[in-house]
Amino acid sequence: MPGSVIFAPQLIQQAVDLLAAARGKGVTIATAESCTGGLIAGLLTEIAGSSDVVDRGFVTYSNQAKEEMLGVPHDLLESHGAVSEPVAAAMAAGALTRSRAQLAVAVTGIAGPSGGSDEKPVGLVYVAAMRAGGEAVVERHLFGNIGRTQVRFVTIEAALELAESLL
Repeated sequence: MPGSVIFAPQLIQQAVDLLAAARGKGVTIATAESCTGGLIAGLLTEIAGSSDVVDRGFVTYSNQAKEEMLGVPHDLLESHGAVSEPVAAAMAAGALTRSRAQLAVAVTGIAGPSGGSDEKPVGLVYVAAMRAGGEAVVERHLFGNIGRTQVRFVTIEAALELAESLL
């Protein structure tokens, strides 16, 4: 197992396992990331040989980027907010539509330390995954106000688990 100065060994192993499972099924992956800022794609591409599985990654931190890069409808963002189940599902669908991948994983959330509210607290994250021709599966996570970096890393772990469950 390769070493990494960025990612914990358990995340590296999780990425190795996801890539091997996808490779075994001939599936390529696209990511659509907001709160993780590209860390999921970064983790997957940390693994040598990942280019045969990883198609591309979209970092869509702003609402405008979600609309322009992934085709998330403006009305959806207005009515539900960027951190919501419908937006996470639309991000995954957009990543599939705008890539050559057969599996997309998307994340949107509030990593903190600010930006939360009673309705949407710091640590709230939606993780979505979708296979081509299928429907998005969305998970809602309340990780709590555990620190920005930790929220991002547990989000990566949840995203990889959900993606692998769809293979």
